Amino acid sequence: MSWIISLLVLSALIFFHELGHFAVARMMGVYVEVFSIGFGKKIAGFRAFGTEWRIAAVPLGGYVRMKGQDDSDPTKTSMDPDSYNAKKPWQRILILLAGPAANFLLAFVLYFAIGLGGPQVLSPVIGKVVKDSPAQSAGLQENDRILAIDGKKIEDWKQMSELIRASRGTLALEVERGRFVLNLTVTPKISETTNMFREKVKQPMLGISASGVTHRLELDLFGAFGYAADQTWQASKLIFISLQKLLSGAVPSSELGGVVTIVKITADASAGGWMAVFFFAALISVNLGVLNLLPIPALDGGHIMFNLYEMIMRRAPSEAIVLKLTIAGWAVLLGLMSLGLYNDINRLMQ
Repeated sequence: MSWIISLLVLSALIFFHELGHFAVARMMGVYVEVFSIGFGKKIAGFRAFGTEWRIAAVPLGGYVRMKGQDDSDPTKTSMDPDSYNAKKPWQRILILLAGPAANFLLAFVLYFAIGLGGPQVLSPVIGKVVKDSPAQSAGLQENDRILAIDGKKIEDWKQMSELIRASRGTLALEVERGRFVLNLTVTPKISETTNMFREKVKQPMLGISASGVTHRLELDLFGAFGYAADQTWQASKLIFISLQKLLSGAVPSSELGGVVTIVKITADASAGGWMAVFFFAALISVNLGVLNLLPIPALDGGHIMFNLYEMIMRRAPSEAIVLKLTIAGWAVLLGLMSLGLYNDINRLMQ
């Protein structure tokens, strides 16, 4: 059942992406011939709003085929008034941006629902104090709860960690210990640690670890809005940084995951309830939005690049160049998909 849920989630994310393209294309007066979830042979479909809606055999993506646009053959164009090619470059760019924008909007809505539901966060409660660390010198102890740093109220462990990392001197701590509230001062020490990308980094640290205690974050409507905006931004930034690390070699290519990894993670999350499913669905939705903005000719970002060229140079790129770059783009995409699938199989075998 969990695998069915994960496939439904993935299909829903693809549907919203393509729905973004569809909606703006129709607004711009473009005739949409096909709206497909999946690739390959059609297994089900119907006609509505003048468009053929179909479900295809290979559920690894989807597409909206507009009149005058065919990624399988970029030379097939049409200059009819209701075709994609007849529209101005800025109109085409809006159509192309609508897909990723729909993914970011969906992620925001999912995070907003999580915010209203009261997400569980790691409490700022100390689990272990490292010997001879700044924390021990300051008198911090196991089970101490950090209430405030330099007068700023602490809501969770993440917020506390960020304040410590950004510190440039002595910090004033308000600490709850049993029934008492203590005021302590501590000076973080620059120490070496490993970040989430397994890189060695140096940053200010106190020498404490979390106890593992969690609490529910109570948010009102405005609080949930802020939570959703922050989570969407943080997820987007994380994916951009991850891509940068992957391209630079800081993160090994063996860390790249494919559709099997996505389905497995979502399936595992379904065991944690609706909030866990929403969280990973939002993260994958942001992932789809970011990846589709990459300047790879077979993706939305590549088509945006061609249209920007036309806007700046006042002429469209030659069909031969578009065809060659599109083929190269598909080669890159298929290579990445193959690498992701290879890594997925390796993980399953291990």
